[in-house]
Amino acid sequence: EVQLVESGGGLVQAGGSLRLSCIASGFTFANYAMGWFRQAPGKDREVVSCVSSSDGSTYYEESVKGRFTVSRDDAKKTVTLQMKNLKPEDTAVYYCAARLWPSCTVSGGPEGPRPLYVMDYWGKGILVTVST
Repeated sequence: EVQLVESGGGLVQAGGSLRLSCIASGFTFANYAMGWFRQAPGKDREVVSCVSSSDGSTYYEESVKGRFTVSRDDAKKTVTLQMKNLKPEDTAVYYCAARLWPSCTVSGGPEGPRPLYVMDYWGKGILVTVST
């Protein structure tokens, strides 16, 4: 049975930090690109960050660059999202997701590569609330 289990969410004041972790089981973790997504109330789900399976290269959504760091440990089948200098607009349910793909992007045609959005497996999500 495939499982992705997130942990580390909670309530934090603006400017604070949180570390999200996702433990995977039931599939060959090392072969999967691992992504973090989030969905705020009333908004669409968006990709936050990703770490590839091939070379550990990473992707970050523009608003989190310089504040969030994604990493993976294939031996422990874990992906982590370190979040610093959190802002109220980071408040959302955060999801861990996996896709059998070597990189964090797919061909976007004339517009160029796009970040992975269609994933094979999803966690149940964990709430992050950033207060003012």
